[in-house]
Amino acid sequence: MSFHIFKQLNADEQEPTAAPVEATATTNEPVAQTAEAPKAAVAEVPVETAHDDFDWSRDKRNVAAYSAEEKLKYDAVYEGTFRQINDGEMIQATIESLTKTDAVVNIGFKSDGLISLNEFRDMPGGVKVGDVVEVMVVEKEDRDGNLNLSRKSARITRAWERIVEVNKTGEIVTGTVTSKTKGGLIVDVFGMETFLPGSQIDVKPVTDYDQFVGKTMEFKVVKINEAIKNAVVSHKALIESDIEAQRAEIIGKLEKGQVLEGTIKNITDFGAFLDLGGLDGLLYITDISWGRISHPSEVLKMDQKLNVVVLDFDDDKKRISLGLKQLTPHPWDTLSESLKEGEIVKGKVVNIEDYGAFLEIMPGVEGLVHVSEITWSNTPINAKEFFKLGDEYEAKVVTLDKESRKMSLSIKQLSEDPWSTIEERFPENSRHTGTVKNITPYGVFVELAPGIGGMIHISDLSWLKRFNNPNEYTKVGNQIDVMILHIDKEGRKLQLGHKQIEEDPWNSLESVFAEGTIHEGTVIKKDDKGAIVQLSYGLEGFAPSRHLMKEDGKSIAADEIANFMVIEFDRNDKRIVLSHTRLWEQEKEDEKQAQMKERKTEYEAAKKAVKTIQSKVEKSTLGDLGVLADLKAKMDADNNTATGNAEEKSE
Repeated sequence: MSFHIFKQLNADEQEPTAAPVEATATTNEPVAQTAEAPKAAVAEVPVETAHDDFDWSRDKRNVAAYSAEEKLKYDAVYEGTFRQINDGEMIQATIESLTKTDAVVNIGFKSDGLISLNEFRDMPGGVKVGDVVEVMVVEKEDRDGNLNLSRKSARITRAWERIVEVNKTGEIVTGTVTSKTKGGLIVDVFGMETFLPGSQIDVKPVTDYDQFVGKTMEFKVVKINEAIKNAVVSHKALIESDIEAQRAEIIGKLEKGQVLEGTIKNITDFGAFLDLGGLDGLLYITDISWGRISHPSEVLKMDQKLNVVVLDFDDDKKRISLGLKQLTPHPWDTLSESLKEGEIVKGKVVNIEDYGAFLEIMPGVEGLVHVSEITWSNTPINAKEFFKLGDEYEAKVVTLDKESRKMSLSIKQLSEDPWSTIEERFPENSRHTGTVKNITPYGVFVELAPGIGGMIHISDLSWLKRFNNPNEYTKVGNQIDVMILHIDKEGRKLQLGHKQIEEDPWNSLESVFAEGTIHEGTVIKKDDKGAIVQLSYGLEGFAPSRHLMKEDGKSIAADEIANFMVIEFDRNDKRIVLSHTRLWEQEKEDEKQAQMKERKTEYEAAKKAVKTIQSKVEKSTLGDLGVLADLKAKMDADNNTATGNAEEKSE
C-alpha cells in the first residue's frame, strides 16, 4: 500500500527571525562605501536576509512532496500497523467495548467490527471488555463498507471440524439435549446442533422424548454429511457396546437349568422379553404360570425384575427360552390327598372346546366337563353356548389320574337322575308344555324339565302344513305344547308330537275335498314341478305344472287366485292333488257330450221316421231309393263320429 504524504509548513516556521538591521540594509544589493570609510579597509561580508532559507520548490498551497525514498519508508511504517485478512478467515479478536446490543471487536484491521451480543450467550458470566474470542471474517467490507464478523460461524466451523475428527476416531463426546423434534432430539455438541434419532436414544423403545430435554449425555457420532454439514449421534451405540461386553460374559457361562435374574423389557401376546444384563431371552406365555392365562400382562409388568430358568438355547446362543413356572413344583405333584373321586369341587372355566369345558380348580390343575356330563338330557348341547370364560361351577370328580394329570368332572351328577322316574313324571300320551332349546332341519328339541327333553319331528308339527324347516313354525326360546309319543329310557330319549294335541282333521276333510269337487285357492309357491295352493281350513294342495295351464294357454302365476278341481285326495299321506286345467277341459267335454247327445236324438228321430215311411210306402222309383241311401250314409257318419269321441274320452 502506498501513501502520498505532504508536509504543510507555516510561513513563520519557514522564515527565521533576523537580527535588527537598519532600514537602509533591506535589500540584497551590496552596501556602498561611504566617504568616511576607506574602500580598501572595508571587507566584503555577505549579509543574511529574512528570506535566504526559503524553499522555492514549495507550491502556492504551502505544501511540499516527499521524495521517493521517504515515501517508501513511510509506506512501510504505515502498512505495518495493519494486518492482512481474507473472507472466511478465522481470527482472534479483542472486545474493545460493549453497547446495548453489540460488542465492538478489534481484529487489528483498519476498522473495528460489530458482533451481536446474542452470539455470546453461551459464555459463562457473559462477555466482558478485554475478552479475547475467535471470530470469522464474513466480509471485509459489506455494501455499507463495514467489517462483518461472526463468532457463531466461527464456533460452528470449529465444532464441525471437531465432529468430523471424532467421527473418524470414534471418540465419545458429551452433548446437551436442547429440544425435541419430529422423530428424535436435537443435541448441542461442541456448540453445533446434531440429530439424535428416537431409535438411537436407548436399547429399549422410548415413547416420552420430553424426559431427555435439558439432559447432558454421552454420545457417539455415527454419521456425518459433508455437503450440508449435518451429523447424527447415538446414545444407544454406547449402551450396546457395554451390553456386548456383558453379553459375552453371560454367554460364556450359559447352561440349561441355570437361574438368571432378568428385567422385563417388552410384553407381547405370546410372551415377554427379558433383559438378562446385555442378553435377551423369551419367556413364553405357557412357561409363565402353571395355570392358564390369556395374556402375559395378567401376571407380569414392564421393568419388573424376576428370576427365570434357562430352558433351552440354540447353538449360537442367540435365542434363549426362559421359564418362570419351572421354579415352582407342578401343582399336580402337590395335590392334596383329600381330593378323590366323588368329591365336590369348584372351578373356573378357563377353556372351552366343542367337546366340553375345562374347569381350573386350582392354578395348574384342571378337569374336563364333557358335553355329556352337563345335563341328564340327551338333547345336543353346544359347549361354547352353554359355558362362558371366567364363570364358576361346582362339579363332581368322576375320574382322577394323578400320574397322567387328568381329571374328568360332571355337573349333572350333582343332581338325581331324572330319567329314573321318567314313566311316572312323563307317561306316554300325556300332554306337557316345554321350551324350544334347539332347532335342526329335521326337528325341534324341547326341554320339559331340567335334564329331560325330547324331539318333535318336522312331520309332527302340523296336520295340515308341510314345512321345509322348523324355523318356519317356531323359534328357540318359545313355549310349545307337546304330547309324549314314546319313551326310550335306555337311550334317554323322548319322542314328542305337537300336532297330536289336536285331532287329525284329515278324517273330516275327506268328504269336503272329495275327488271332483271344485275349490277356490291361492298359489303361494311355484317352481318347475308345480305349485303349492292354499285352500280353505288351512289346508294346502299341490297342482302339477301341466295342471296349471289356463284356457288361453298361459300358466297360473304365483299369488294368483283361481278355481281348482281335486283330482286326488290321500288321507294317509296327507296329500291333495289339484288341477285347474281339468276345469275348462271338463267344460269342453261336457259341451261335446251335449252336442253328441243332441245329434243322437236327431238321428234316432230320423231313423224312426224312415222306418215309418218304409212301412207305409212301397219303393216306387230308383230316385227315392237314392235319397234314402244318402240319409242313411249321413246317419252312419254321425254315429261313427260320436263313437270316436267316446273312445277318446275313455282314453
